[in-house]
Amino acid sequence: MIVQIKGNVKYPITLDPTVWIFDDRKISFEEAFGNADEKDSSENDLEKASMRWDREIYQQKINPPVNKSISRFEKEKILKGTYLIPLKPFVATSEPDRNSDSITLVTNEGDVEITISQMQQSLALFSEAGKPLKENGPIHIYFEDESNKDKPIKGVQQIIFH
Repeated sequence: MIVQIKGNVKYPITLDPTVWIFDDRKISFEEAFGNADEKDSSENDLEKASMRWDREIYQQKINPPVNKSISRFEKEKILKGTYLIPLKPFVATSEPDRNSDSITLVTNEGDVEITISQMQQSLALFSEAGKPLKENGPIHIYFEDESNKDKPIKGVQQIIFH
């Protein structure tokens, strides 16, 4: 259940997609590929979360702090949601060599060649219905331009820079 970034990089990285559920950079599938109405809804959710944060800070100034990390609703949403995470930060951290021009994605069903710009604009699906991807996992790669929305690259185990 790990993914390795290696090859022509300064820092090879081993990624554990099972911990990304706790990462603030994760986005829901609906946010990434939903229609405009759903994106507006996510902005409303952000406003509500901001108001809730302000209210919590105000309450903590008045009352002793209470451990309310996430609400029951938010926990249920996380445990039932389908989530992706942008791969650009991980690519940047591995520091690919400037001479790298392509990437091989090693999958369960063979290798797939993509460009570095495609990788930087990629999202990794790591959780479906609140569960890690065990079949065809550990991650599926989607491009932000939605060109492979209906046919993602599944079963990615290694990302090798050339």
